[in-house]
Amino acid sequence: MDELRKLEEQLLQPEFRRNRQTVASLLAPEFREFGSSGRVYSRQEVLDLLASESSRQVELTEFQSIQVGPDVALVTYRTHNLSDSSVSLRSSLWVRREDRWLLLFHQGTPVPA
Repeated sequence: MDELRKLEEQLLQPEFRRNRQTVASLLAPEFREFGSSGRVYSRQEVLDLLASESSRQVELTEFQSIQVGPDVALVTYRTHNLSDSSVSLRSSLWVRREDRWLLLFHQGTPVPA
């Protein structure tokens, strides 16, 4: 699904991530994230953290999308942080509501060097 890949790529762009309003428009009200640190984040916590996040250059590879229901898609991919050479496995659960995709859940898992 090209649309979901574009949304995931937007969410990796520093200028997009710092714009609270644009990020909030993509997160479902009940959004949760399991961070690569092992911490669980609420929608509000993610919005607060991203607003003050430092810039980083991230590359997305190995993107896959699976439609798991008429209005639900599971997206998986790998990110490469070009600043510190870290790699993470990522998964996102997207739901279609009112004719647009919203991010319901995201998880980042670090890949050991």
